Amino acid sequence: MSALVELVEVSKRYTGAPALHPINLSVAREKTMILIGPSGCGKSTLLRLIIGLVEPDSGTITFNGSQTTPANIDMLRRRIGYVIQEGGLFPHLTARANVLLMAHHLGKSQSEMRTRLTELCELTRFSGTLLERYPLELSGGQRQRVSLMRALMLSPELLLLDEPLGALDPLVRAALQKDLKEIFTRLRQTVLFVTHDLAEAIYFGDEIVLMNEGRIVQHGSIADLREKPASPFVSEFINAQRGLADLRVESGKQETGKETSHPHLETRNPETNI
Repeated sequence: MSALVELVEVSKRYTGAPALHPINLSVAREKTMILIGPSGCGKSTLLRLIIGLVEPDSGTITFNGSQTTPANIDMLRRRIGYVIQEGGLFPHLTARANVLLMAHHLGKSQSEMRTRLTELCELTRFSGTLLERYPLELSGGQRQRVSLMRALMLSPELLLLDEPLGALDPLVRAALQKDLKEIFTRLRQTVLFVTHDLAEAIYFGDEIVLMNEGRIVQHGSIADLREKPASPFVSEFINAQRGLADLRVESGKQETGKETSHPHLETRNPETNI
C-alpha cells in the first residue's frame, strides 16, 4: 500500500538559518509515526509544512498521491486534523462551538453535526454536560479532548499531533495516552505524533523517527535505535532519556515513599472526566 504522505528533498529556512535540511520521509497509512528529538530539531516545522502553515523552500510534499500546492492546500487541510500543545482552542467559544467550527464553515446540517458530536464525545470520553463550558472553565485534559474532537470532526485521513500531552500533569497524561492509543486503533488512524518523551514514543509508535539539527538521524523501531544506532547521537539521546526516566522514578519514590505506578495504567476519575 502506498504511503499517505511523501516528502521528497523538503527543506525550510528561517531568516537564513536552516530549520530543516533536505529530508525524505514516507508516512504509512493506518500507522502511528513518532517524530522525536531535542528542541529546535525541526519536528514541529515538519508538521507545519505538511499542513501548509509554511511553504517549503525546496522539495515536494505529496498527500494521497496529490502534490500539495498553494492552490489546493485549503482543500487538503480539510482531510487533516491538527492538535497542538495545550489545545489551541478559541477562548471566546464554548467547547461545542470549538468542535463544530469547521463543520459550520462547510455548511454541514444540524442533524449531521449533532450526530457526529455525540459520536466524538463517546469516542474521547468527554462528558456532553461540559460542551457549553468555555476553555478556561475546563481542565487541561478536558481541553485536549475538545481539541482532539475538533481535529477528528471531519473524519481526517491524517492526524497531526504536536506534543499534545506535553503540558499535562503525569496522571492526566497517562489517562489520555491510553485513550488516544485506543482511538487510533479503533479508527485505524494515520498519525504523525511529535514528542520529546522516548517512553511516549515507544508507547505509541509503529515507527520512530529521531531528528537532530534539522535532519533525520535514524528511523525504525526502538529496537533498531537501541541495538543498531546510526550515530553516537542516537545512543546519547536514548541514554539521556533513560536517565531522565530514572530521575522521575526516584523523585516519585521520595515524594510518596513508595514505588510509582506504571506510567500507562489508567488513572481516570470518571466523575471529573479529565
